[in-house]
Amino acid sequence: MTTGLVRVYLPATIAQLGPLRLKEPFGPSPVAHAVTPDLREWYAEGDEEELEYVAFTRAAQEALRLLRHDPTAKRRRVVISADVPAHTVGRLDRDLGSSLVQVSSPVPFEAVAAIHVDSAHAEEAVAAAAAVVEEAAAGDPDAQFTVDGAEDHELEWYDPSELDQVLP
Repeated sequence: MTTGLVRVYLPATIAQLGPLRLKEPFGPSPVAHAVTPDLREWYAEGDEEELEYVAFTRAAQEALRLLRHDPTAKRRRVVISADVPAHTVGRLDRDLGSSLVQVSSPVPFEAVAAIHVDSAHAEEAVAAAAAVVEEAAAGDPDAQFTVDGAEDHELEWYDPSELDQVLP
């Protein structure tokens, strides 16, 4: 990655937002997504906004995996958008089109630009998608249809100061 700040998209669950409510750092997260050189090369015609949307969408898909592995978590995808120092971001995958990165240190509350969360209306679709997300990734067309149903729900945008509206 380059010098300066990098916008990363960190998948999470609602319960994982607890430290941010206390203005404590988030993470470190094992995986995140960002606009990488590999993503730029793969999506050569896309502008910055389109590339960021791809990385954001992939983080939302990763949030489904978190939900699959935590059956007690509220069935809502969460993506944290944060601006972190470039030297803390490392690429995990060099495949063409990959947006997969890792942030090597916890993300300070002050670095969080926004928190994106599904509305209550999306819970049923998200629960169904979380149950089959791995099958969709393996190529099952029925599972992919279910995951697409969750992706039809746009995540709502919250300022970090609005966490009390998101957390129970």
